[in-house]
Amino acid sequence: QVQLVESGGGVVQPGGSLRLSCAASGFTLDDYAIGWFRQAPGKEREGVSCISKSADITYYVDSVKGRFTISRDNAKNMFYLQMNNLKPEDTAVYHCAAFRGILVQYICGAPDVSQFEFDYWGLGTQVTVSS
Repeated sequence: QVQLVESGGGVVQPGGSLRLSCAASGFTLDDYAIGWFRQAPGKEREGVSCISKSADITYYVDSVKGRFTISRDNAKNMFYLQMNNLKPEDTAVYHCAAFRGILVQYICGAPDVSQFEFDYWGLGTQVTVSS
């Protein structure tokens, strides 16, 4: 089955950490840029972090810079989002996605990421930051 499946979400207190994982099956990630997107209730979907297929270009939304780190392991056909110092405003459903193309920063940083069609899109994992 061709799909992306997220894991690692949960409930954490402010200041805590979570590591999201995204496993690809039915295709290989080598030829794709990948990224993490989130959507909170009542808010637009936004790009959190993306990385090019060669891992030489990364993007982070300003609100997570210095706290989140994206990484990929093509050998395992997986990628990750390490989230540290979590804040209540990080609460959202986090989706992983794979897409072709080199415009990683343009796509990930677009005001309306919903306009793009991603080659693969995961169902999402809930992250809740609350005391």
